[in-house]
Amino acid sequence: MSDLSKIDVEKASFAFSIYDFDGSGKVDAYNLGDVLRALNSNPTLATIEKLGGTKKKGEKQLTIEEFLPIYSQAKKDKDQGCYEDFLECLKLYDKNENGLMLGAELTHTLLALGEKLDDKEVDEVVKDCMDPEDDDGMIPYAPFLRKMCDGWGAKKEEEAAPAEG
Repeated sequence: MSDLSKIDVEKASFAFSIYDFDGSGKVDAYNLGDVLRALNSNPTLATIEKLGGTKKKGEKQLTIEEFLPIYSQAKKDKDQGCYEDFLECLKLYDKNENGLMLGAELTHTLLALGEKLDDKEVDEVVKDCMDPEDDDGMIPYAPFLRKMCDGWGAKKEEEAAPAEG
């Protein structure tokens, strides 16, 4: 844990507290991926499981002391990709090299490639992140990707946070 800066620990503690739904000082290991994503990490499902995440709610609880080394390890993971990596992938679908791709191709990609999303997850991502299709069914993919990498996790984090009063 010594490789985490004071700011990293503060950010991790804040994200952890958002997912401590009952105020017990513990987070369900089922939510480990969500906490890591709230901290701008992009772990695969296999990585989450390797780091101690569970597939079912209620199987395991994590304290902040247990979470910090997990976060430290996730920060070191080089196999998670970034905006630029994903942008290069989506450019493969940009047949006219004009920053547009078919919305249907993007939806298919989310459903079929890599760690596949289910229909409900794709619908949520499309609703929250995709600009409306033009008359030809095309969407600008860079803004979609930027929302996915930057804003969507933050939006979900805000929704999970209790309102200050």
